[in-house]
Amino acid sequence: MSILKMVTAALAYKYPRLQRWYVRICKPSSLEYAAYLKVHGGFYAMGELNSINVGATFTDPAYVRIGNNCALSACTLLGHDGSVRILNNAYGKKLDSVGKVDIRDNCFIGHGAIVMPRVTIGPNSIVAAGAVVTGDVPPGTVVGGNPARFICTTAAMVERMEARSNGYPWHEMIQRRKTSFDAAMEPELVRMRQDTFYGELH
Repeated sequence: MSILKMVTAALAYKYPRLQRWYVRICKPSSLEYAAYLKVHGGFYAMGELNSINVGATFTDPAYVRIGNNCALSACTLLGHDGSVRILNNAYGKKLDSVGKVDIRDNCFIGHGAIVMPRVTIGPNSIVAAGAVVTGDVPPGTVVGGNPARFICTTAAMVERMEARSNGYPWHEMIQRRKTSFDAAMEPELVRMRQDTFYGELH
């Protein structure tokens, strides 16, 4: 890490208002960004081993709880209904419409997904890219669509993914990795994948 990035990161941890500069200059990984938000994100609670894409949006982080080992892509978590001000003026009311977003352990929220207020994502669950989640997601399920609906159990998805993974020519390389990403192996993995995907067109 360059001196500029080190200084920027240190200042951003000390002065949360520098978050935008931290993202722009340091370009943190999703793991680094989650660690930063755990300290300065203003969440109700956040566990360990999380990853959060810098494109994720939290309208009301004070009402968000994130468990352990969760991954959030560039998704949106909403904590309130913005139409309340209009309705209060139009109908002479004093309404309030807010709610929690509670993401339990071992969950993945896909790119472009929107999670509405008053939603709990049960443990070991996956929200597909582009889904709009308007109700609770039961534990161990995969949901997708608008509104989000049950697709399959997470266990069934793991089975299908494992069968597909075992058939890849680079399967043995994946088994040798110590983590889910190995920079030293990546160039060879990319080459093998391109050869498999495109063959003679590559």
